[in-house]
Amino acid sequence: MDAIEVTRRIPFSATFNFRDVGGYRGQDGRTVRTGRLYRSDSLHRIGDPDRDAFAALGVRTVIDLRRPSEVERDGRVPDFDGLTYRHIHPEHAEWGEQPYQPGGDLARYLADRYADLARTGTAGLAEAIGLIAEGANAPVVVHCVAGKDRTGIVCGLTLAVLGVDDAEIAADYALSNEASRQYSAWVAATLPDAAKVPAPFLASPAETMLLFLAEIREGHGSVDDYLRHAGVTDDQLAALRVHLLDQHR
Repeated sequence: MDAIEVTRRIPFSATFNFRDVGGYRGQDGRTVRTGRLYRSDSLHRIGDPDRDAFAALGVRTVIDLRRPSEVERDGRVPDFDGLTYRHIHPEHAEWGEQPYQPGGDLARYLADRYADLARTGTAGLAEAIGLIAEGANAPVVVHCVAGKDRTGIVCGLTLAVLGVDDAEIAADYALSNEASRQYSAWVAATLPDAAKVPAPFLASPAETMLLFLAEIREGHGSVDDYLRHAGVTDDQLAALRVHLLDQHR
């Protein structure tokens, strides 16, 4: 496990991809603040052994990006004092409509799925990033099922607004690979009869995020302009930089 993962990952007993998005160098040499924005896989597995550790983070807002059917199937984050739960579903096609062909370019396949979501899920993405922009909502946790795809898009776009280098955004995204290995081991141990999870639902190749961000810029000129197109206001973009970046260089 490399140093960046050791310092970012917050361990829970049955939640494997919970980590702090802060600590990266952003605009004007300022650092993304820690303890303000977290990303995670599904929080419905936060049980009694983890309640105190989760409560100690002081999370005020959970943004759940899962489909309504996924929320209904698995449930949601438990209730905590002072916690606001927001379910936001960025509209996007089921991946099974364009299934991955084994042996194909997995990074390209995933980047195409992300591009599809960026086209059809603008309202949900704008709502999620607007919530992150409001400092009074922090600390915020953004999550989906695995915490790598929908969550990766929202966090990748947010870090890009903050001026984090694409290579670091992609490296942050790729940290989900280790979480996927831990999740797979947990499933094998606790649900031995469960079907094998397809590769696209576990993999987070850094190249996927590099492709996604580059193609957003090709299509819209900049990440900021894409988000404006989605419905994020200039005030919200400015607010992201105010409360998520240290004020000292």
